[in-house]
Amino acid sequence: MLIIPIKEGENIDRALKRYKRKFDKTGTVRQLRARQAFTKPSVSRRVEVQKAAYIQGLRDAAEN
Repeated sequence: MLIIPIKEGENIDRALKRYKRKFDKTGTVRQLRARQAFTKPSVSRRVEVQKAAYIQGLRDAAEN
């Protein structure tokens, strides 16, 4: 459970924004979506390799 202490005189919108940011960082929604359907280990490995290749391509492009 997330606890967001509200400071004295703090705007509720700012506190709500802090809550949303903290909620996104925990990755709860991503984890729930991932658990909705089973993903084979080979598929997950393939996705990881594709993601790594993409990131490496970005780094190579930035380097040149």
